[in-house]
Amino acid sequence: QLQLVESGGGLVQPGGSLRLSCAASGFTLDSYAIGWFRQAPGKEREGVSCISSSGGSTNYADSVKGRFTISRDNAKNTVYLQMNSLKPEDTAVYYCAARGPDDITTLQAMCVALSSGAPSYDYWGQGTQVTVSS
Repeated sequence: QLQLVESGGGLVQPGGSLRLSCAASGFTLDSYAIGWFRQAPGKEREGVSCISSSGGSTNYADSVKGRFTISRDNAKNTVYLQMNSLKPEDTAVYYCAARGPDDITTLQAMCVALSSGAPSYDYWGQGTQVTVSS
C-alpha cells in the first residue's frame, strides 16, 4: 500500500519551532518531488514549500520564506519541514504530497508552482495539525 504519513505537528507558542516529517511506505521517495501544503479552517489550501527529487531545487511561499526550510533524506525515505519563528497565522493542517517523475528516463521530478500545482501530485498524506497559540 502506497502511503505518506506526516508527523511532528502540535501546539507551540508564537516564535517557537516545529519540525514536520513526511515518511513514505510502499514506495521510495527518491523519484518524487515532495510538496507541503496547509489548510486553515475556512480557508483554501495553500502551497507552502516544495523540494525536487534530487533535493537541488526548493520553493517557498512568500508567507514562510526565511522561516521554513524543506529538506529530504532519501536514505530514510523522509522529507522534513523545519518551521521556525512560528506565527498564529501558521495554524493549519499540514499535508505532504508526492509528485512523480517528469522524465521517465532520468526519474527526476521537479517542483511546480505552489499556487497551482496541487492537482499534479499523485499521493497525499492524512495531515498533521499545527497550532500556534499562546
